Amino acid sequence: MVIVKGIISMRKRIYEIVDIAKKTDKSSSIYDYTMLLIIVASIVPVCFKTSNVLFIWIDRITVLAFILDYIFRWVTADFKFKDKGAKSFLLYPFTPFAIIDLLSILPSLTALNMGFKLFRLLRLNKVFKVLKILRYSKSFDLILNVIMKEKQALLAVCYLAGGYISLSALIMFSVEPDSFNSFFDAIYWAVVTLTTVGYGDIYPVSNLGRIFGMVSSFMGIAIVALPTGIITAGYMNELNRSDNKSNR
Repeated sequence: MVIVKGIISMRKRIYEIVDIAKKTDKSSSIYDYTMLLIIVASIVPVCFKTSNVLFIWIDRITVLAFILDYIFRWVTADFKFKDKGAKSFLLYPFTPFAIIDLLSILPSLTALNMGFKLFRLLRLNKVFKVLKILRYSKSFDLILNVIMKEKQALLAVCYLAGGYISLSALIMFSVEPDSFNSFFDAIYWAVVTLTTVGYGDIYPVSNLGRIFGMVSSFMGIAIVALPTGIITAGYMNELNRSDNKSNR
């Protein structure tokens, strides 16, 4: 019983260090800052086309740290999902951050890369290491909270944007049949126009098509501004709530 209690206590402490970053917990803060430095270091080799001995060792050391971090979080999943019990260990690998962690680890496992062509393709997933930084971003947590609270309004905007894109593509595909090889090209044009990006690779040539293109551009500004305003307002409300809690 003493051994079991000791193991549970040790696992709980590991969970507190790797998953809960309290200001008063120096070990947790040190772990978070260390992992951030390791993540930044792991990105350096990806920024260069060529490789050398230094980059190889950086990749090996950082992936070892990522593997240990993944294991620590997995074996303490029951503390994260308190109501799930033993199912927590089955649920954790399918959580968003666990998937990101796994995708950032697999490309660096050279033993697998040498044996299977599939894992050679996974080297492209090294860019997922950048996303690991989001785990330690409080601003990202705030944005996620805002999205969850404002999901109904954001979904309504998404439906509006999707309907407008489909309608614009259908109209333009009918007005400018020679400018689009397929309906997908019309969808692509509508998305680019809606977001006011305007790559210029596909564009209307007739007067009627150009007039409709101008109208679509103005409508796009209004539709794109809606989710921006919703998220900004929600973000400010979350910041105010956090400040009020801190002042109490």
